[in-house]
Amino acid sequence: MAHLLGVESIALDFPTKTVFESVTIGIDEGDRIGIVGRNGDGKSTLLRILAGRMEPDSGRVTTRGGVHIGMLDQTDTLDQTQTVGHAIVGDKPDYEWAGDAKIRDVIAGLVSDIPWDATVGNLSGGQRRRVALAALLVGDDDVLFLDEPTNHLDVEGITWLAGHLKTRWSSNAGGLLVVTHDRWFLDEVCNATWEVHDGIVEPFEGGYAAYILQRVERDRHASATESKRQNLMRKELAWLRRGAPARTSKPKFRIDAANELIANEPPPRDPIVLKQMATSRLGKDVVDILDVSVSYDHEVLKHVEWRVGPGERTGILGANGAGKSTLLGLVTGAVQPTSGRVKRGKTVKVVTLTQELDELKDVGADRVSDVVGRQRTAYVSGGKEMTPSQLLERLGFSNEQMATPVRDLSGGQKRRLQLLLILLDEPNVLVLDEPTNDLDTDMLAAMEDLLDSWPGTLLVVSHDRYLLERITDQQYAILDGHFRHLPGGVDQYLRLRKEQDSPAASNPSTAGHTASTPKLSSAELRNTKKEIGSIDRKMEKLSTRIDALHVEMAQHDPTDGAGLAELMKAVAELEQQVAEHEHRWLELTELVEG
Repeated sequence: MAHLLGVESIALDFPTKTVFESVTIGIDEGDRIGIVGRNGDGKSTLLRILAGRMEPDSGRVTTRGGVHIGMLDQTDTLDQTQTVGHAIVGDKPDYEWAGDAKIRDVIAGLVSDIPWDATVGNLSGGQRRRVALAALLVGDDDVLFLDEPTNHLDVEGITWLAGHLKTRWSSNAGGLLVVTHDRWFLDEVCNATWEVHDGIVEPFEGGYAAYILQRVERDRHASATESKRQNLMRKELAWLRRGAPARTSKPKFRIDAANELIANEPPPRDPIVLKQMATSRLGKDVVDILDVSVSYDHEVLKHVEWRVGPGERTGILGANGAGKSTLLGLVTGAVQPTSGRVKRGKTVKVVTLTQELDELKDVGADRVSDVVGRQRTAYVSGGKEMTPSQLLERLGFSNEQMATPVRDLSGGQKRRLQLLLILLDEPNVLVLDEPTNDLDTDMLAAMEDLLDSWPGTLLVVSHDRYLLERITDQQYAILDGHFRHLPGGVDQYLRLRKEQDSPAASNPSTAGHTASTPKLSSAELRNTKKEIGSIDRKMEKLSTRIDALHVEMAQHDPTDGAGLAELMKAVAELEQQVAEHEHRWLELTELVEG
């Protein structure tokens, strides 16, 4: 494959740290490279050097003649006086850009909800970000550098962007470098990963899952001081290998090696023990939302039924403005229903991890260790008692950072400290609202590890589908104001949204056909809802049994092949039952909603 660009023996020093020491690395045609590493280690700096926007202290940058580079950085570079249309397509006549299928696809995928004649300066930060990304993608660049392109995109937008980048060039043409904390996106798009750390750039084959395997293998040979990091990454690898086939079949890494590394690694969390602990802390009643509707100038939520259980781990999906925040407001008590009622258990203590960092407003001058130490002297995690210093270390704080004033922390460090203070307050219902902001992939893994042993009810709203699948056990969606369970997870949600937005959905003839579908009588409707509830309970029991078998398999004697085969057969039979129940659940749900 032809070389596109690269750097040779570059070095760069900032006043307080060495960013790169003699780094040599390159991009060839067909490369789709994800860049990972801790915040502040130089990921964005590397992009700027490669793009020619920053000069290294020494070394050189080489670019093949005729190669066009396009870059999306994290700064707002749009002309605030332009219209959206002019910012994206420039002075092209309407017939010219409207006749280009690629431009139409980009506009539909990123900015269909933004007025074409709106002035850029009047847009929100997220809208401007999407306009800038659209303006870049309508071009014909040979190499794209994308710095956090998934920021301000919802699940559908991220899925669209991944699909666009996979089909933009032929398999052996073009080049892509992307810095992102979205691990699903890395796995979906990238065929190589660069880890930036300790002044070097270390290349790995494959996307995020393949990178994790190779990193675990590397860390096995590292010094004892890395033991905690090794264990965390091994846990991450175990979850990846036990996950959906669609995720684990893509990386080109040795399956036998992965299975050997995680042979004795139990599942990330024990759902049976956690639910028992949650029930003892919460009782059987948490929050019941009963036939609730909420209206402002229009009806946002319609006849929502949701009984939140002890130990429940639920991810909530929905387009921007669909009503996710309103639904969470019903749970926390911040929103009152227009009709219906909300019933809360007597022992419920709800805390929300917000994006405003309210918990840190009055402690800016205090040291990190003092802020944590004032709240609690010990915390039990995973059955082990930990001191505040140990918890801080687990979330990536060094000894020097523990003595740092809160006001001097980075955005990601403040986010981690905020989560820790909330957990130390011991709520039994935790609501996470976009918790991935400002966190790199290592810190996301550390946060997930901490939440794995947390025994309360967890409700999560996030556009990061990897996070949703990793820390929640089930997903729901808000669609047209209705609250709907998603046995098929994020993929099912994307299919439903696609059906909603398809031309057939708004076609009068299709609408007439739908209207002619026989409606259920009141008695039939009651019986159907009753069967849906029964199936939900059966699937939950089956899921618990499957989890228990996975634990048994992890603890089983590896030399007993016959015993392991029996356990695997039992798991396969249970999973088949789950699939059959899910199919029936979908059929009944369509009847009720029809």
